[in-house]
Parts: sequence; structure tokens; C-alpha cells
Amino acid sequence: MNTNPVFSLYIPTRIVFGCGEIKRLATEKLPGKKALIVISSGTSMKKYGYLDKVIELLKENETESVVFNKILPNPTKKHVTEAAALCKDEKCDFIVGLGGGSSIDSAKAIAVMACNPGDYWDYIPAGTGKGRPVSKALPVVAIPTTAGTGTEADPWSVITNEDTKEKIGFGSELTYPALSIIDPELMLSIPPHLTAYQGFDAFFHAAEGFIANCSTPISDLYALEAIRLLYKYLPVAVADGRNIKARAKVAWASTLAGLVESTSSCTSEHSMEHAMSAYYPQLPHGAGLIAISEAYFETFRNDCMKRYMKMAEVMTQLKSNRPSDFIDALVRMQKECKVHELKLSDWGIKMEDFPKMVQNARDTMGALFTLDPRPLTDEEVLNIYQKSFK
Repeated sequence: MNTNPVFSLYIPTRIVFGCGEIKRLATEKLPGKKALIVISSGTSMKKYGYLDKVIELLKENETESVVFNKILPNPTKKHVTEAAALCKDEKCDFIVGLGGGSSIDSAKAIAVMACNPGDYWDYIPAGTGKGRPVSKALPVVAIPTTAGTGTEADPWSVITNEDTKEKIGFGSELTYPALSIIDPELMLSIPPHLTAYQGFDAFFHAAEGFIANCSTPISDLYALEAIRLLYKYLPVAVADGRNIKARAKVAWASTLAGLVESTSSCTSEHSMEHAMSAYYPQLPHGAGLIAISEAYFETFRNDCMKRYMKMAEVMTQLKSNRPSDFIDALVRMQKECKVHELKLSDWGIKMEDFPKMVQNARDTMGALFTLDPRPLTDEEVLNIYQKSFK
């Protein structure tokens, strides 16, 4: 971060946080009278009663609803287009994103396409996108049932164009959620491995945002607290998913990391993972980040030594004397969460894929490379991929 920082802060989202607070959906002032509820194609929203509860609470708030239930773990442009058409046909005036980051990210993209003509990629300012301005978007209400993306506290939406193999994050002031209700009780059913993948996504939002060259005094506060909470409580939540205290701490850390996304930025670690899951959409985003993280952070070890040491200190609560203390703590945390030995080959990735992924990362999310502590060469990016391969 610059020693004489200049920054602005604008986060228009009303955040309601706490166990049992989903009930507030019945009494909060909502941004419309008919909602399109966006959920994944999986079974959990129905199985655990979350969808029925949201529909009922909306009814209590005199609000009608329609459900779109096709969102994939790595959401696609095709489903954004389909849901936006349904939204217009049903005359919905706001979107509810219910579920993981994929559902809430999709809700934001659908909110854009319900109000703007053409193709979603017309508005994407990177890759093959045309970068047209977004003039309007429907309001979004975010109800996360996972703790990881922090999308409830930032404007970003990550969508994959299946045809071009581009996975790109996009957002504007118009795509901040109007209201986010974060209820840790909705997260008790997440299995251990997904708890870990999602929690590490939040961790890397915070860690990347802390070493990014655009970090600010406010993002530093959010980032260090998120890092501290996740190091302490994510292993507990992975070991015992019914531990509501650990779930609540991890959920709050995820929201804090989302606020980091709004006040700083991710760095190229996210560009590199997006390239992997653009080609292999079955790869969970958090798993991809975990797999490359040790080699990635090792690459910058001597470029922001004091920041690495500060992260190590909030994690371990011990004085740090060397930047590698952070990497040691990161590895220890991954081992405690039983995700240190992830194999990219388990998701079909091959060594020969990496050169095209280097290029894809530059072409689609190249802007994040400009926010690294120092510029990475293509050779260094390839080396990170290769070192991470198992």
C-alpha cells in the first residue's frame, strides 16, 4: 500500500447478520413486490427447507416469488440469459440470490440482463467482452448459505462463457446487493470438504487484498480480522459442522473478506484459478485456489515481507521474524482442514494444459495482474502451475 493513501469508500449494502436472522426477511423493507429467487440445480435448498422458508417469509412480507433453479457451481452465461428472460416474462422487480456464491453471483448478472438489451458478454470489459456500460440493474437481495465468496458484501459476479472458455468477474455500483441477510444457521449442513474449500476462498480474498498494491487502511482492517478468524475457526468448522460458534465466526470472516473485495482487490491468484475452472468447470473454485496457493505466495515472499509477517502474527498470535512464517501457517491451516494434498489431476487437469491457462488468465482477468505486489512474468505463472500439480 502507498504510504500516503488516497481512497474512497462506498458500500451501499444493508447487512443483517446473526443466527436466526433469516426471519428478518419477513419484516425488512424489500426493494420490490415480486422476486425471482435464484438457486442452484442441486437439492440442498429444498432438502433443508431453505427455499420454502424464503418463499414463506416473502409471503409474510406481501411479496410474490418465482424460482429459477438451474445454476451450476461455476455459473454460466446461458443460465443468466435464461433466467433474465424468465424474470422479464414474470415481471419480477427484484432478484433474491439464495445459496452459495454461484447463486448470488448469478442473481447479480441476471439483475443486469433483466434491464439491459443484448448479450451478457456485451457488458464484460475483458476477454472477448465488448465493455458496454451498464445503465440499470434490478435490486438484489443476497441470502448466502455458504461462507466463502463474500459476494453478499461486494458488487462482483463471476460468470463463465462456455463457448469461449472465459470465466470473468464483473460488477459495478449497480450490482451491490441492496440487502444481505447472513444467517449462520443456514450453513450447518455444508459438508467438511466444501466448508474448507469455501473458507479458503474467503481466506485468499483477504490475504490477496492485503498484499494487493491497491490495499487501503480500511481494507487492511477487514483483511487482518478475516485472516485471524479463519485461521482460528475454519479448522473447527471443518471438524464439527454443527459448531454454531465456529460457523458464525467463519461466516463473519467471509463477509469481512467480501468487504475487502469492495475496498481493495484480489490479485492474480484468482486470475490463475479462473483459467483452471474455465476449462474444467467441475473444479471447485476454492479447491483450485488451495492447490496453487503455496507456490503462489512463495513467489511474492520477498516482495512484501512486512505484510507477510503481519499476516503470520494475526494467525499464530506470535511474533514473526521472517515472511515464510506466513506460508508455514498457511500450510499448517490447510493440513488442519485436511486439504493440503489436493490433486489437480483428480479434476482432469493435465500438465500440458498449463501454457494455455497462462494465456487465458492474462486475457480474461489480466487486470488483477496489475495489482500484484510486483509484475509476474509468464514463466513465473507457468512455474506456479507446474509446482502445484499433483
